[in-house]
Amino acid sequence: MKAFVLFIAILFTATTYAQNTVNSYKYVSVPERFSFAKTDDQYNLNTLTRLLFEDIGFTVYMGNTDVPPAVAANRCAALTADVTERKTIFVTYLTLQLKDCYGNIVFKSKEGKSREKEFQAAYNEAMRDAFSSLKNLPYKYDSTAAVPTQQPVATPMPPSPATPGATPASVTEAASTLYAQATPNGYQLIDTTPKKVMTLFKTSLSDYFIADDGTSNGVVFKKNGEWFFECYKDNKLISQKLTIKF
Repeated sequence: MKAFVLFIAILFTATTYAQNTVNSYKYVSVPERFSFAKTDDQYNLNTLTRLLFEDIGFTVYMGNTDVPPAVAANRCAALTADVTERKTIFVTYLTLQLKDCYGNIVFKSKEGKSREKEFQAAYNEAMRDAFSSLKNLPYKYDSTAAVPTQQPVATPMPPSPATPGATPASVTEAASTLYAQATPNGYQLIDTTPKKVMTLFKTSLSDYFIADDGTSNGVVFKKNGEWFFECYKDNKLISQKLTIKF
């Protein structure tokens, strides 16, 4: 059984790579901070990345601001930009990746490099060098090409994670809207600060996640059209409503 499931997963991934290229996408999401950076837009690298994408014809948005309506309705309509760094003493190396909503790598650039000694000049030169791979494709949006679709709502609805007979001690309302950013294993929920509020891990049910808010482990699930986070605190079941934008 495990071998069969593995075969299906490999087949699905291979089909995704074969059918979807950068030309299938109009939108790219650029984060406000790359994982190796210490501050938002360090060395103006995120702004540069946005400008480079726009220069070849993509519609780009940064973080959770100005999200296009098409992406708000279907997060799979956009690619997410990711930049990784390989550290050496004398050379700056950067690699650009574009991932779909399921974390699959749709495009990976060559390793851009720079021998500049000044940090901003080095990171910008290495980014431009890496980006030349994408410019050489070249990119041209094809509206007829298929892209992944957002997972459908599971039917029937998944059961409440509470044990039989367990009643939440209290139900609190959502404090603010949280925005879901795709990760390889699920999502991270970001507030408007922006700050990570919670990490969601996928399960076999599309509307049921294992959750970690940094202090408690629990579950996030959809019930009667609303999202809830439930966990146990002091041996009491706590339920909190969430407003999530995927």
